[in-house]
Amino acid sequence: MSTVENASPADESAPAEAAGIAAQDWATASSSPQYRAAVVDLLGALAYGELAAFERLAEDAKLAPTLGDKAALAKMASAEFHHFERLSTRLAEIDEDATAAMEPFAKGVDDFHRQTAPSDWLEGLVKAYVGDSIASDFYREVATHLDTDTRGLVVSVLDDTGHGGFAVEKVRAAIEADPRCGGRLALWARRLMGEALSQAQRVVAERDALSTMLVGGVDGMAAGFDLAAVGEMFTRITKAHTKRMAALGLAA
Repeated sequence: MSTVENASPADESAPAEAAGIAAQDWATASSSPQYRAAVVDLLGALAYGELAAFERLAEDAKLAPTLGDKAALAKMASAEFHHFERLSTRLAEIDEDATAAMEPFAKGVDDFHRQTAPSDWLEGLVKAYVGDSIASDFYREVATHLDTDTRGLVVSVLDDTGHGGFAVEKVRAAIEADPRCGGRLALWARRLMGEALSQAQRVVAERDALSTMLVGGVDGMAAGFDLAAVGEMFTRITKAHTKRMAALGLAA
């Protein structure tokens, strides 16, 4: 995310980019079948996440209290769909079927959204802000281990669609008008934090190519995270979440 409150945790004390693949372009790096499989998984997971975000924002627009709010969310939903299209196009460019690449991740993402369905407008705003930002932080961390071409695409589709500033403005105004809703939203955000981190961990654990790329590297060309670095990564993500909570006017 590009806003201050959505700054990637990789901006603070992030590990240096791994040697090897991270210094190569796609044409060179993709000669490793395992690396190629990891990238297809990653792009598939991102593509389905963007498609789901489009659907969710379109649904949230129905809860919007004003016509202006509805139009703002519709515009953000459109931006998410554009990100989905870019990822789908990239998969086609590397001779991969986007639907097949997304399929392994559909159930996990759908389950997450089903388990964290917001009950009202404010919960929807907090969910999109907190949940999407945690996912973005995670994928930015992963991007440090990607080839230059794929890294550029991944970072660009993680750009803030405007939802960060919009959510902060609306949630802070709601808390100012009724301070009692702050406690409820803080509890909701903490639940989202736990669910989102669990989802990120499942994405990696269930796909061998992704987990190999992150922990131990691929064919010796990328350093990957060691176990200590994995812990540090999630610590950075947690710290970034705490800053976002403060931006919303909520206690972490």
